[in-house]
Amino acid sequence: MRIPSTLRDLGIDDLRAWSIPMTTRFRRITERDGLLLHGPAGWAEFSPFWDYDPGESAAWLRAALADATAERPLPLREEVEVNVTIPVVPPVLAHRLARVGGARTAKIKVADPGSTLEEDAARLEAVRDAMGPSARLRIDANAAWTLDEALAALPLLDRAAGGLEYAEQPCAQLEDLAALRRALDIPIAADESVRRAEDPLRVARAEAADVLVMKVQPLGGVRRCLDLAEQAGLPVVVSSALESSVGLSAGLALAAALPELPYACGLGTATLLTGDLVEQPLHASGGMLPVGRREPAPELLERHAAGAELSSRWEERLGACAALL
Repeated sequence: MRIPSTLRDLGIDDLRAWSIPMTTRFRRITERDGLLLHGPAGWAEFSPFWDYDPGESAAWLRAALADATAERPLPLREEVEVNVTIPVVPPVLAHRLARVGGARTAKIKVADPGSTLEEDAARLEAVRDAMGPSARLRIDANAAWTLDEALAALPLLDRAAGGLEYAEQPCAQLEDLAALRRALDIPIAADESVRRAEDPLRVARAEAADVLVMKVQPLGGVRRCLDLAEQAGLPVVVSSALESSVGLSAGLALAAALPELPYACGLGTATLLTGDLVEQPLHASGGMLPVGRREPAPELLERHAAGAELSSRWEERLGACAALL
């Protein structure tokens, strides 16, 4: 794969496009793909979703370049607590998935077009039954509800869960998130309002969230996330963008470097992939993941190498994003 001259000047000397099927449909996709870049500091991941245009994807490339060319911040902790992520699946499967990895926190996807509110509630009840009364349950609606829909749905789901830790991005608009915070006694976390906004700090200024969800790639890198977290002054949950373990390790670097980490992080998503690019994928044990850079194995890079057409698409996309930096 051809390396753009701007990246070669930064020390990028290898590119690998990859593709791995998922264990179940998640974020409305069934296969995850991306690009690995190798630089002076090691391998890094560039994997914006295909619904992101070059302008939005450029931040993901900036994050990968920073990770491939500079050392990560010194960690304040050697391992990070993570939640188990429950896709939109039937209750019996949700019950089984909730026990994987020993997590004491679960994030349950809701508000999917293929799922009713009653089905969402049944999924929450199954997870609570599997994890017990002391577990923390949070939901993620991916900005699917209107304000009125959220006002109706959240109390019902809060009861089904036996109490929600927080509701992540129930509505798209900041004004609606702020209205929910005023109307309901359920903490609100902002995700899309942070990572897809020109001004991520607007969420904090608008008092639209109790928690900020940060993802390293869309926010431009580990150190930029640390700066944003300091300026926002709100608790942070570090979450994944469904990366391979190479990309997840950058999220763990952010979580490990935050001065305070009061919530379990959403970085235990390697189990949603049917394979990985490293010999020891980042699968949680006792609800914890170890901090440290992950290097891909040559044989796994070959096994999960993207086909010619997909590799060509990634090469074209990389060039378009590089031209914007």
